Amino acid sequence: PTSAMLDARITNRFPFELTNDQKKVMHQIGHDMARQFPMNRLLQGDVGSGKTVVAIYAMMLAVGHSHQAVLMAPTEVLARQHYRTLSTILAGSRVRIGLLAGSLSTSERRETLERTRSGTIDLLVGTQALLHDVDFHSLGLVVIDEQHKFGVLQRVRLRGGGIDPHYLVMSATPIPRSVAMTLFGDVDLTTLREKPPGRGSVKTYLGRPEWRQRWWDFVRQQLTDGRQAFVVAPRVVAADGDESEDVSSVDAVYDELTSGVFSDYHVGLLHGRLSNDEKRAVMDAFAEGELDVLVSTTVVEVGIDVPNATVMTILGAQRFGLAQLHQLRGRVSRGTHGGHVCVFTDGDQDPEGFERLKVFAETNDGFELAEADFKLRGPGDVLGARQSGMPPMRIANVIEDFDVLKVAREL
Repeated sequence: PTSAMLDARITNRFPFELTNDQKKVMHQIGHDMARQFPMNRLLQGDVGSGKTVVAIYAMMLAVGHSHQAVLMAPTEVLARQHYRTLSTILAGSRVRIGLLAGSLSTSERRETLERTRSGTIDLLVGTQALLHDVDFHSLGLVVIDEQHKFGVLQRVRLRGGGIDPHYLVMSATPIPRSVAMTLFGDVDLTTLREKPPGRGSVKTYLGRPEWRQRWWDFVRQQLTDGRQAFVVAPRVVAADGDESEDVSSVDAVYDELTSGVFSDYHVGLLHGRLSNDEKRAVMDAFAEGELDVLVSTTVVEVGIDVPNATVMTILGAQRFGLAQLHQLRGRVSRGTHGGHVCVFTDGDQDPEGFERLKVFAETNDGFELAEADFKLRGPGDVLGARQSGMPPMRIANVIEDFDVLKVAREL
């Protein structure tokens, strides 16, 4: 088919009007993928700006030209969500979709690998499981969701086999301009700013301890009105400074709420130490409306899409970075109802943490937050862990020397 025919055939599958930003990015990607050398594009977009739709378009372009496409997500919950979205949008088409994740049985995994190798799977969605022993018949495009959750070497490993595929990496953590020009200097950077029409706005409140009871009353009123709620438990830092997920914190919050303010409601518990089957069962129950409240760690941070969940309470909020808080807030702006987020601190109050929360409550724009976070915390922690940051600079200052940086980038 001609590129215009293929473009129309793909966009007609979307049951909604595309934003101008999405159309512009799709045109750029179409132009990139028509060239003889591999695309290397980073698509950054604020929470809820419709990056997944752009990724589907790119994957369909690859399939339309008789190649395979692969989409790698950081968690199985998100990979399965992408798989369901693709299955819905492509229902009735001849495109064959596969899923590769840790919880598949040995025989399911073997069958999926064989179908990928022979080319009878066109689109493969998965987690890090995609990095091991997967041979493609003709891989044309790699899409990586939430790129900062993967190491550079992991991203590159998917280039294996035959031709060098095109590469589209996506991030909902907006990257400060100075970092984009240095760390991502080898990548074409595209930004989605426009939100799809009909998305509800989110109000953010900086809660005081004495408000807590009034806030729980408000949450209960929302539940009575038919909405659902998230409660995010504080991150617990172990004595050795390790911030890996500590289940004691989320268990304590769950016990307190189920025996107290939410004793009349159905409450679910979600954290990273549950098995994949348990996580999936909890998320499915929440998505289906069988649970009113989901008490969770930051495992809900990325991509969870439940439009009816419109209220979020974040406890121990000073322990989270701005980018992570903004990601969490993005879970309650998925539908047409307005969202409400309240952040509470616990005990140990540090001035920098409070300043961060003030900025968060006052700013809904992820790009502004990224710049503010960069100035508050410095480049080392921009994308989360220290290792993701830039090396210390002996002479330059990427914030003050931004004009020099722009010239260097252009040259």
